[in-house]
Amino acid sequence: MQENIAVRLENVSRVFGTTAAVNGISLDIAKGEIVSLVGHSGCGKSTLLRIISGVETVDSGRVVLDGREVDGNTFVEPEVRGVGFVFQDYALFPHLSVRDNILFGLKSRARTEAVAMAEDVIRRVGIDHLAERFPHTLSGGEQQRVALARALAPQPAVILMDEPFSNLDQGLRDKVRTDTLSLLRSLDATVIMVTHDPQEALSVGDRVVLMRSGEIVQAGTAYDLHDRPVNSYAAEFFGSFNKVPGSWRDGRLETALGSFSGAQGSGPESGTILYLRPQGIVVSVDRGDFSARIEQRIFQGDSEQVLLRVDGLDLPLKVITRERLPSGTEAVKISILPERTMVF
Repeated sequence: MQENIAVRLENVSRVFGTTAAVNGISLDIAKGEIVSLVGHSGCGKSTLLRIISGVETVDSGRVVLDGREVDGNTFVEPEVRGVGFVFQDYALFPHLSVRDNILFGLKSRARTEAVAMAEDVIRRVGIDHLAERFPHTLSGGEQQRVALARALAPQPAVILMDEPFSNLDQGLRDKVRTDTLSLLRSLDATVIMVTHDPQEALSVGDRVVLMRSGEIVQAGTAYDLHDRPVNSYAAEFFGSFNKVPGSWRDGRLETALGSFSGAQGSGPESGTILYLRPQGIVVSVDRGDFSARIEQRIFQGDSEQVLLRVDGLDLPLKVITRERLPSGTEAVKISILPERTMVF
């Protein structure tokens, strides 16, 4: 298994003053895997990326890249770690052409070899038509592709990407992200990408690592983190919930919306709050288990957001439904999908 590990972090910590930016993190990343590091600002995700690149050093623990220790008992300089870095602002040299920007990262190679490697990556990334242009003449998406080509040119073992799509407009961002990930997967690249966007993390990574206060909250597939969060923080990071108080009785959580058992994380030790996704409530004009009154409706195209008042609840329920309720409807029936609930 060791030979399949591209990045290994062993109990890595980094402290700034009295603040532990990274606190005892251990993580293995397989070759060819794309991993999203996600969390709010200050969670330590960018510091962890800088540690892997060699820009920051560990205070304790070890960093191993492709079987070679690069930080811990020894230190390997960033430029010889075999790591490519795509910065948030792309960091292209404005006075160099696209081709020369890519060649800049190949200065340690013989000229003929560097030119061949640059031409190869220009072709693979599909920027042949941009090779003689300068960064200020490129769109945001084109600059992003050039930055990626420059990172790929030295054939690094790992590509690190720090918020690589955040400077793009939403429409362009989705397309560039899709194209970039398709290219990286076709190259079987090992990628670690930092993002603060929960939906981006879920859509990009083979594995998602949620961080908080310098520690890993949960790591797993996108489905793991979205559908099976380990705690309320993880649950709320990746989605909004209705929170319904309850009390345990004979192994079931009793609430104003009924009795629940077998819910994700259920059991008296879990807590007494039922977490219910807005999509986990079925709304109908005449079919359901509970009566509700419509307080607000917001049409969203394919779906509608509805705020409902239910007897016994202090706060309205937020529901996302595709049911087309007749105009002027004031009262509805609702049912709860138990599989869309969890308890914390």
